[in-house]
Amino acid sequence: MGTKILIVDDSSFMRMTLKDILQKAGFEVVGEANDSKTAIERFKEVRPDLVTMDIVMPGEDGVKTLKEIMSLNPQARVLMVSALGQEALIVDAMGAGARGYITKPFKPENVVKEVQKSLQ
Repeated sequence: MGTKILIVDDSSFMRMTLKDILQKAGFEVVGEANDSKTAIERFKEVRPDLVTMDIVMPGEDGVKTLKEIMSLNPQARVLMVSALGQEALIVDAMGAGARGYITKPFKPENVVKEVQKSLQ
């Protein structure tokens, strides 16, 4: 496939889990970030086809980071990652340009389906 993905999550376990799912599905994980500042730097460096963005992170949350990425590239594809019970944040993120969302705990088939949908 050759689709380049940047994973943004403050939890190293979640990044590792998502990376494993995506690589097994044939996607190329070109970078990881654990906070907003690093996410923006990595986005500029690796120019990914898709970003998976954790909604709740220390410091700037995922919605603010999403808005910053969209201001850098209005065509950016960002898929939000949320825990159950974060519906209001998901609505904000969708309004700010997110292509969709996946929920934790991850079901590999749902992750792959949402990633493919976001890339269309």
